[in-house]
Amino acid sequence: MDARLVATGGRDDKGFIWKIFDGDWAFEHGGHKDSVTSLDFSTDGQLLASGSFDGLVKIWDAYSGDLKCTLEGPGGGIEWVRWHPRGHLVLAGSEDCMVWMWNADRSAYLNMFSGHANKVTCGNFTPDGSDDATLRIWNPRSGETIHVVRGHPYHTDGLTCFAIISDSTLALTGSKDSSVHIVNITTGKPVVSSLTSHTDSIECIGLSLSSPWAATGSMDNKLIVWDLQHSSPRCTCDNEDGVTCLSWLGNSKYIAAGCADGKVRIWDSLSGDCVRTFSGHSDVIQSIGVSADKNFLVSCSLDGTARVFEIPEFQ
Repeated sequence: MDARLVATGGRDDKGFIWKIFDGDWAFEHGGHKDSVTSLDFSTDGQLLASGSFDGLVKIWDAYSGDLKCTLEGPGGGIEWVRWHPRGHLVLAGSEDCMVWMWNADRSAYLNMFSGHANKVTCGNFTPDGSDDATLRIWNPRSGETIHVVRGHPYHTDGLTCFAIISDSTLALTGSKDSSVHIVNITTGKPVVSSLTSHTDSIECIGLSLSSPWAATGSMDNKLIVWDLQHSSPRCTCDNEDGVTCLSWLGNSKYIAAGCADGKVRIWDSLSGDCVRTFSGHSDVIQSIGVSADKNFLVSCSLDGTARVFEIPEFQ
């Protein structure tokens, strides 16, 4: 994967691939008829998937910018797109309450996963969460529902985000109801443990690559680092506005948090100190990402811009 490539999408119905340091976009991706809501590079870096509120997923060659294929089927806008970690299978959650799966190399529909009663707001290759306050785990080959997690003591409002432990046995789910729950996705056991400290909607969850810790961000202005072995908070990082997105910086102890005040803050997960603040945006940070070589942090904002910050000192 070329560590210099950055993909962005917006309300202008377009996607762009940029090269860091070039100062201009390399390729413009047109063809969508509504806002581009989600972008994801395949694990090998060869392809880029773009999802839109027009209900289409388009697959692009990441190096030439050429359109490879258009994947159709969903009856509502695309909420998110994800690639399989070991191949060119694409998963997408939609406003039509379904999750769709295609083979991008063959431009072929593979399966549709149903059962949710509201739009599917987050998902990946294992479970999927919905605005109907349920988590569903499907068999990707048959489309059969294996487990459904819902009801007390699970979430009482729509799911907003989740993360899967590396061995694919546990999932952390966050909700509008301010709660974070840990679920055993192999048994479907409703709640293994709960992480309780936030007082407003959970917007993002991230797992440390080097320790059994998780970070959660909320509209209560807090970024909390958790010890998952004891289900207890290690430290609480107070921001000046809601935390909308986060990313651990590689294997390091540092966490980047994008906030509703347009700033990106770097936090030390050991001390709980803010060690750097990146400014420049004039509106809410919607997403942040780290380059493949871990030297750059990219932030995208509702102000219509994406910014690149150098972060080699935080590896």
